[in-house]
Amino acid sequence: MWVAYSERPLRPDEICQALGVQVGSEDLNQDNAPNIRTIMNCALGLVTVDSSSSTVRLVHFTLQEHILANPPLFQSPHSVIAEACLTYLNFAYIRGLSPTLNSPPPAAPFLEYASCYWGAHARRDISEKAIPLARRLLDRFDGHISCKLLLLKEYYPGPPFDDEGIPIGFTGLHGGALLGVLELMVSLFDIRKWDLNATDLHGGTALAWAARKGHDSDAKVLLEQVGLLPDIADNEGRTPLSWASQYEHCEIVKMLLEQNNVNPNAADHRGRAPLSFAADHGCKEAVEVLLHRSDVNPNTVD
Repeated sequence: MWVAYSERPLRPDEICQALGVQVGSEDLNQDNAPNIRTIMNCALGLVTVDSSSSTVRLVHFTLQEHILANPPLFQSPHSVIAEACLTYLNFAYIRGLSPTLNSPPPAAPFLEYASCYWGAHARRDISEKAIPLARRLLDRFDGHISCKLLLLKEYYPGPPFDDEGIPIGFTGLHGGALLGVLELMVSLFDIRKWDLNATDLHGGTALAWAARKGHDSDAKVLLEQVGLLPDIADNEGRTPLSWASQYEHCEIVKMLLEQNNVNPNAADHRGRAPLSFAADHGCKEAVEVLLHRSDVNPNTVD
């Protein structure tokens, strides 16, 4: 299951530690992890370690096709993997790691995968067990090492870290918007009252993250919250509408244009309006949606 459904090929040390995670446990127990030889023996020749990439893979691509074409072989694989990742990230040892680290320590080889990909599995299928684990992780998220590892993978043009390398200001609400798990985003408002307009160190709001990643449902939930300001510009002068237009997330573009307090011509610090970004990136549908508005100026000069 892990080999077939992982978001990227896993190294032997990663899959060994992943298989040692016991959902419901409170801390890392290295004795639970099998060694790679045991895994190979149990797999009866169906799994091998690729010598060129040093990753674990199925013995032939036709086996991968067979597994993915027969979902009943494994029950809720993405949910199971998400639960294991979240259990791991909430271990006392992992929570105790410094958020300034740029890479996992040797004792935690599974940390990078769990940090960067649990959301992808949860988007496909999230269980009732996983939601409280995710909420615990996202509460005070900027102080958790997984926040930094996730941002090192996701953020462009540069991660929002302070001088010490800590992602201060990147809240759990930002994380929920980036990850795009609707059930989790809805449940985040049960934890506490969030600052809906909080910005990370690059000035990005949770809504801006949902807009740039194209998470329509998360953007809708945020826009329904009383007090949210949908037109906050980041440090480059870019609004959520600007990001949604660039990446042709047209449902979000439409939602934002329905807001009374969104300026459809708001330009960044170089004078580029949302229409400019949509045109520059060949986003025809976004251009059409914007031009449907009578107050959008098609001749804005940067």
